[in-house]
This record gives sequence, structure tokens and C-alpha cells, in this order.
Amino acid sequence: MSADEGYKQALKLARAHYENFPVVSFFLPKEIRKDIAIIYWFARTADDFADEGTGGVRERISLLDFFETRFNNLLNKEFQNPLEMALFTTIKNRKLTDSYFLDLLSAFKQDVEKNRYANFEEIMDYCRRSANPVGRLILELNGIKNDEANQYSDKICTALQLTNFYQDTIIDYRKGRIYYPEDEMKKFEVTEKVFEIKENNYNFQQLLKHNVDRAQLMFDGGRNIFNYLKGKLKLEIKWTVKGGEEILKKIRNANYDVLTRRPELTKFDMIKLFFSSVK
Repeated sequence: MSADEGYKQALKLARAHYENFPVVSFFLPKEIRKDIAIIYWFARTADDFADEGTGGVRERISLLDFFETRFNNLLNKEFQNPLEMALFTTIKNRKLTDSYFLDLLSAFKQDVEKNRYANFEEIMDYCRRSANPVGRLILELNGIKNDEANQYSDKICTALQLTNFYQDTIIDYRKGRIYYPEDEMKKFEVTEKVFEIKENNYNFQQLLKHNVDRAQLMFDGGRNIFNYLKGKLKLEIKWTVKGGEEILKKIRNANYDVLTRRPELTKFDMIKLFFSSVK
């Protein structure tokens, strides 16, 4: 058993799911690609337990609890496979904050047990654990441990998570989840029936506009993160942010119809956004 074998397996997994995890790319510093890949393995495995399992709530929570136990064990150098050894090596060598991994696990568990949100504060708390740790880990991988940088990163990561919610509105609904605050749905007079019959009515459009505008403000508020980045990492993150903003733009241009169609980036969009990121 070796950490190198674990990294090889993680890189293979990341490349197989490149469309969902493009950060293992040419544009990231080569020396941290394997570290990002092993973090992706951790998140992907936990996500599969939470989202893709055929078992009920109790079974999926049990799998996540077991995975959490394995994580705590690997921190004590107790490895069951090369992937765990590689993750330990990354955490130790890169001096990563291990509590960020536990935050991710708590968010995955929440996805199993909670499918409605009373208000936006609850959604923000979810994003704090589901999205923000990823951004902070990427900063730490690049030697950036700075409270102000973390705050800007959190805004960007939360905005990206929210954008994904709106992009995947109908997909999430099929899984039984709604990531629109119940108090805001009530304010805009939107009922769950709208999701069921996929009715892009005026009330739903106004609800989504409110949420899209708020996500854009978060992107704007986090833009100073670029002051802390350089080189390929800066290009990669700028490209990622522009991709999220482009999804919001597509939602607006589609008259906020995410119930009958899923807004997606084309290859042309990605090329265009890349060249605009170079500027």
C-alpha cells in the first residue's frame, strides 16, 4: 500500500468525471493536482453515499457515519486503502485544516435528512459547510491562510453553490429537495405545485429573480479574492466564477425558466469565458 497508488486512483476518478470537476486541469499548478484529486475522491465518495445510494435515510446516514469514522482513523495513521493514505499525506504535507472535511460530511448528512429550508439563513448555513470548505482548502493548498481571503472565498463558493441550486432546480425537486427558502416562497406566493407541474409563472419568475440577483451580489462581493491569487490558479478561479455568472445570465435570458430546461454551458461558452478570463 502506498500514497502514490492512492493519488493515481484519485486522479483517474477525477478525470473520469471531468465535466463535474474541471479543477484537475492544465490550468492548476501541477504540484497540487494530485492533492485536489484526493480531496475530490473524499467529497465524491461522501456525495455518493448521500445522494446515489438506493437505501433509506438510516442506511445512508450509517454509511456517512462509517466514512467519518474512517476519516478520523486515517488522521491517526490507520489506513484501509491507498486512497486514505494519500488523503492523510495531503492533509499533513499541505497543512490542511481537517475540520473542513468534517464540515463537508455534516453537509452531506444534512442532504440526506433535510429537504426543505425555512429561510435563507438556513441555506447559508448549509453553504458554509457544503461549499465554503472547498474554497478554503484550495487556498490552503496554495499556501494562502488569510482571514480576509477566506471571507472573499466564502462569498464566491456560496454564490457558486446557490447558482448550482437554481441551475438544478428540477433535478433537485425530483430528488425531493427544494433549495428555495419557504418564507420567500410564501412571500412571492409560490407553492410546491409549481415545481410539480413545471409552471414558470410570474410569481416563480420573481422568486427566482430575487435569488439570482442575490447570488450575483455575492459574486461581486467576493471578487477581491483575485488579489490573493496569481498565475494558473488565478486564471482557473476566474474561469470558474465567470462560468457561474454565465449560468445566472442564461437563467435571466430564459425568462427564469429552470423548470422545463436546465441552463448549461456549451463548449463555445467555455472557450469564450476562458479568453475573457485571461484579460
